[in-house]
Amino acid sequence: MDVEAPSNLPLPDEFLEFLNENGLDPSIYSNDPTPRYVRLKPGCEAYVEEIESEIKCKLEKVDWLPDFYSLPPHVQIANSKAYQEGKIYGIDAASGAAVSALNISPGDHVLDLCAAPGAKLCMIVELLGHSGSVTGVDVASHRLAACRTMLQKYGLGDCCRLFVADGTTFSLLPIRVCSDSKSCEYALDEKVDVYREWTSKRPWKERKRAAKARVSVASQLASRTQDPELIFYGRDSGVVGLRRSELYQNLHGSDVSSCGYDKVLVDAECTHDGSIRHIQKFEQWGWTTLQRRVLNAERTDDLTALQLQLLTNGFSLLKVGGSLVYSTCSLTVAQNENVVEQFLSRIASAELLEVDVAEPWPCRSGRIAKTLRFDPMTSRTSGLFVAKFTKLAI
Repeated sequence: MDVEAPSNLPLPDEFLEFLNENGLDPSIYSNDPTPRYVRLKPGCEAYVEEIESEIKCKLEKVDWLPDFYSLPPHVQIANSKAYQEGKIYGIDAASGAAVSALNISPGDHVLDLCAAPGAKLCMIVELLGHSGSVTGVDVASHRLAACRTMLQKYGLGDCCRLFVADGTTFSLLPIRVCSDSKSCEYALDEKVDVYREWTSKRPWKERKRAAKARVSVASQLASRTQDPELIFYGRDSGVVGLRRSELYQNLHGSDVSSCGYDKVLVDAECTHDGSIRHIQKFEQWGWTTLQRRVLNAERTDDLTALQLQLLTNGFSLLKVGGSLVYSTCSLTVAQNENVVEQFLSRIASAELLEVDVAEPWPCRSGRIAKTLRFDPMTSRTSGLFVAKFTKLAI
């Protein structure tokens, strides 16, 4: 049955048709019923009353998601002392659920294949504890630099490394000891300096030498794909003490079975139509911009092709028995269930899993069994689709 927009909702007809095709109620865009969510950095529980006093409102504990709190959507936290000191950061509860679905355990090696702007990356590091590693990847250098800033601000970067790279082709595995695999023995190159502890303030001579080396490397790479650019690494990320040849070693497909990532998050680029605040901005930006960014069929086709490539590549880096979560903040079928179906039809070793921690979550089932959907009406969160996979030995 077709749905009609409320008379006070200034949405264009094309967008209403788009919502109707996906069985979505346009009234969710008429106002924003969702609260603002923040995550409290573990260990900062004693500061809750102090934070409430400063921002002049109560932090309501989210009972289905540990360390998450909600507050009225109009409350700003950016200028608060708690935010500036790294005690809290903004992250939608649905996004937190996507990270929780990974069941991260201490010692895991985790890949966040679309890491920017960084809130989920921070949560991953917090859940990991002081062992294992996190590898963050994003194709946009300025967005990944924002991730680096967040890690440093919250003191969470020790076990993390960040690469500017195309997530559809990124192929570096975690740095781990694999005594049962000769492929994990590093071929040392004595001519290459080892990575020392990372610092943003290197001596002038070292910066000049590095710049000269980059020019040399760039000329060598003119005829082939450039290596991912390492822009940050923590002291416990496994990078310190390595040579470049060790960091950028090439492993074969069979090596991934034991040396791949334990957990992979693919929170893929999408049209962001599940974010009510994002859609509301088009009233100021202009509805023709909405047409170009959200409704354009060619763009949507390109996006779904990209999403499938990201999911496929992320899965290729997953070890046998590991878990991968695919998520988008789109409410459309094309970017969610259709991508999952295409992926499962192509990858024989992929199996869809039940999200076992989701029992108390305020979400509904997707159009494919075991997938989940968050939306403003059901969940009081932004829209988010979640699918979880494991890799079988075949």
